[in-house]
Formats: sequence, C-alpha cells, structure tokens
Amino acid sequence: MPGAHAKPSKFSRSSRPSRPSRPSGECEPSRPARFAAIRVRRFPFLAVLRLGGPSEIWFKPALSVVAAVAPPNFALLALGRLDLAMYTMAGGLCALYAHSRPYAARARVLALVAAGMLAGLAVALVAASLTSDALVLVLVGALLAAVQKTVCDATRVGPPGHVILTFISSAALFAPQSLGQVPGHLGLTALAGAWAWIVGMAPGLLRPHGPERRMTAQALRATAAYAATGGTGEGAGRARAAAAAAVQAAWQSLLPPTRPTPTRLALRRLLVRAEVALAAPADTDPDRLRTWALALRGNGPVPEAEGLGEAAEELLGADIEAKAAHDAPARPLREGLGHLAPLALRTALGCALAGAAALALGVGRPYWALVTAASLYQVNLTLTWSRAVQRVVGNVLGVLLFAAVAPLAHLAPVVLVLCCLAFNFTAEAFIGRNYWLGTVCVTPMALLVTEFARLQHPGELMADRMLDTLVGALVGFLAAVAVTNRRAGDRVERALGTVERAREHAARTVAAERPVPGALESARRALAAAVVELRAAADAAAGEWWQRALPEERVLEAERAAHRTLAATVRHQVSHTSRTPHTSEDTRA
Repeated sequence: MPGAHAKPSKFSRSSRPSRPSRPSGECEPSRPARFAAIRVRRFPFLAVLRLGGPSEIWFKPALSVVAAVAPPNFALLALGRLDLAMYTMAGGLCALYAHSRPYAARARVLALVAAGMLAGLAVALVAASLTSDALVLVLVGALLAAVQKTVCDATRVGPPGHVILTFISSAALFAPQSLGQVPGHLGLTALAGAWAWIVGMAPGLLRPHGPERRMTAQALRATAAYAATGGTGEGAGRARAAAAAAVQAAWQSLLPPTRPTPTRLALRRLLVRAEVALAAPADTDPDRLRTWALALRGNGPVPEAEGLGEAAEELLGADIEAKAAHDAPARPLREGLGHLAPLALRTALGCALAGAAALALGVGRPYWALVTAASLYQVNLTLTWSRAVQRVVGNVLGVLLFAAVAPLAHLAPVVLVLCCLAFNFTAEAFIGRNYWLGTVCVTPMALLVTEFARLQHPGELMADRMLDTLVGALVGFLAAVAVTNRRAGDRVERALGTVERAREHAARTVAAERPVPGALESARRALAAAVVELRAAADAAAGEWWQRALPEERVLEAERAAHRTLAATVRHQVSHTSRTPHTSEDTRA
C-alpha cells in the first residue's frame, strides 16, 4: 500500500558516448528532445520480489492502525453490530498516514485524509443507494479512483496513498444501502476518523520532535554515504542524488509552519553541516555524521555541529522561511496536475475495464478487480509492472493464508475481530520490506472483513478473490500500456529549464557585492529543490515505455553544474561569515 519510492538513477557515466567538454558550470542551451526509435523494455520478475530491510519506523503505523481500529470494532462487537465495522474501519485506517511528518503538519494531513475518506465514502454510499446497476457502480468507482489517485499524488500525501481511500469507497459501492442510512454511516466514519487523528497525534506528547529528528538523522546518514565516496567513483552520482533528496526532505520538515524551537534550530545546524559535506565530501568525516545521526535517537540533547561558528546562523536564513511557508501548500498541487493527467487517465480506464471484465466473468465482487487495478499505477510503466507482479504474488499467497485461518476465525465473532487486528498489524509491519509481503497479510484481512456482516463460504470468497486479482492486474496493466505518457519527457524539459534558471540566479547572487539579506539562502533553497525535482522527473521518464529519447547527457550536466553552484553558495556563505574572501572559482561555478 505505500506509495512508490524514488528509485536510483538509470543514467550511468559508463553508458554515455563521449562528447566535447564544456566550461565548468556551463549547460547546453535548452532544446527540444528528439524522438528516437521505439524502445521495448524487458520487465523484471524475480528482482521485484526481493525483500529489503524493515522500515525504521515500521512499528509506528502498525501499532497506530491497531489502536485506531480496535476500540470501535470491540464496541460494535459488544453491541452486536459488527455489520457496521466497514464504516468505522474507514475512519480508523486514516491512522496509517503522515507518520514521517512533524506533528504540526501531521495534524493537517490527517484531517485532510479523514475529510477525503469521508467525501469518497459519501459519494459511494449515495451512488449505492440510488442504483443497483453494477456497471454504473463500477464506472463511479473508476472515476473516484482516478480522482483519489490524482489528488494524493499531486499533494504528495505519502504512503499508503490513494489505495486505502479507493478500497473503502469501492467496497461501499456494492454494500446494500438506502439514502436514510447514509448519514448514520458517515457519522460512524467521522467519529472513527476523529479517533484516528487522536491516535496519530498522541506520540507527540512523548516525542514532540520525533519526526524531525528522524528525518535529520536520515539526511546525515545519506550524506555520510556520499562523503564516504569522496565525491568520486561510479556510485558517487547516485549517492549524491540520494543525499540531496534526503537533505531537502529534512529541510521541509524544519522550515515553517513549524515553530523555531531550540531543538529544531539545533537540527537545522546539523543539516547545515550535511550541506557543507555535500559541498566538500573529500574533506568530511563520514563517521562524525553517522555519530550525530545515532545521537538523534530518543529524546536526548541534539549534538552540537561544531566548526561552523556564525555561519550556521547565516545558512539558516530568515526570508526563505516565510517564502517556503507561503509557497509550499500550493506548489505541489499547481505543478503536479499537469504531468499526472496520463496517470489519472490510466487509473480511470484501467479500473473501469477491470471492473467490467470481472462483471462479464460473473464475479460477485467486481470491486476487488477495480481495487487491484487502482493499486498498480505508479509513476511509470516499469514500476507499474513491478507492482502488478507483487500484487498477484501477494494476493495468491494471501488467499492460501486465508484458507488456513478461516476455520479459526469462524469459531466466534471475537476471534474474527482479533484475526483482523493481527493481520492489520502484520500487514503494516511487513509491507515496508516489499509490497507483496504486506499484501500476503492484507488479503486475508480484507476477506475476513467481508464476513463481519455474515459468515460466508471460504471457497467462494477465495475463488472470487483469485479471479478478480488476475483480471484486475492483467486489464489494469494493459490499460497502462495503452495510455502512453508522453508528458514524462515534457516534465524533464520543464525541470531542466527550472534548474538552469535557478542555477543562473544563484550564481548571480553569489557574485553580487551586496546581496539582499536572505537572497542567497533563498536562491540556494530554490536550486536545491529544483535539482531534486529534476532527478525525480528523469527517473520517472526513464521507466516509461514507448518513450522518446531522453536528454540524459543534459540531465547529468545540469545536475553537475547545479551541485557545483550549490557548493559555491555554501562556501561563499561560510567564507563571508568568517570574513575570509571566497575564490573566483566559487563565483564561476
């Protein structure tokens, strides 16, 4: 269920033809990318099933979802109304979101997710009460899935993304319903959503700066990995891109609207140290960065980033904070909707066709095929293929697990509830290692939830789930192949232009004799964000099929020039604050 994570760059220096070198920091003028012959990619199979390490905070969403879902379920069990559990689970599952965000931001995200869950459920319940035409309901579910996918991606809400919202709204479309029941069911969801908000915010009472400390530690570790390369070697480019992205993400957690508490100011100084390491990896001690990262665990004092003096305060900036607070909420949605249009079309078309195909095959629960298709769509076709393989493998194994657990769950309603809670926990505990492993637990949980209203024949449930999974994965992936994403290349072109403009502005600011206070910091932040966006755009486009040739050389040159300019801004600020002149080479970068 988590959303897709950024993948390492597919561009490597050894795979590029040699070209005449350009002066340091000079990028090739922007030009349209030329079309090349169609490239048919070979999709991996076994590689996408490899297990990774557990998430650093795997237990947080796992415990949160149990704490959010258990009280309402046991209350309904005591009242003899487990048939209403779907509506309380809809609100309780909101506790899965925003675990990597500072608590001020988490409060807003959880509230918005709960509102989105309530809105999608309301549309589904009203549609279900107005018509029983299965095909119409499938079309409504497909449109809802496309809207949920687009909004979640554009606002970067984070894992588990739109899948939970789509699962609930699609299931509600096929639940018997009347208009008079809708307000009561929505009220249950709202109450459970409010409880999930409390559960999500409760850890802040014990560790008010936990998310910021964790993200700063991740940035320090990523920077240490880059510093260990000395800035040279085959893996240096990937390590630098990963470190830059981690530092950028950590800054976003520390800039406004979070309050500048002493702990956050100390964390910012550590991030400044990480940026200095990015500028001069050969002169950085990776072990010191790792030691600082280790010290950020728990609630102990934040280590002091010695060696910068007043430069730390200069690098923190002030004007950029207000600008970031003003622009951050609108920027992702404004810039994201354009390149997400093909993904929205893929989602709508794939879900509609998958649900229709399931109906044509006589499946009684076509929403399972719809949800399977909706869960596939990632930022490019290669990752969509990977998710399809993971979904099929996980669901098949999950159905077998359900067959083993069903006799136990049918012993008593309380055992049924306990089994669902156990699968809730294990799904979130394992899904960070690989999506298919988490799906092994999600599948029996979803099947058991359908039995809250009444016990059903396990064989029928298993057959429907297997067929819907295969139909949803096959039809959903074919829809992704059919809807080409030519905008992926356009996004790279726009990102290249943004990086070049930001780099030129930063270089001019460095060269200025009397820059406006905060102007250099503002320019540096803008350039850092542009570089991260360029890498994300390039990685997304590199995994698309039927794609025009990508300007790989220009992307690599733009990244190198931007990182040289970023290093120059750091050196300039440090040298300016220390009253030592910077070299002309810094300005030329």
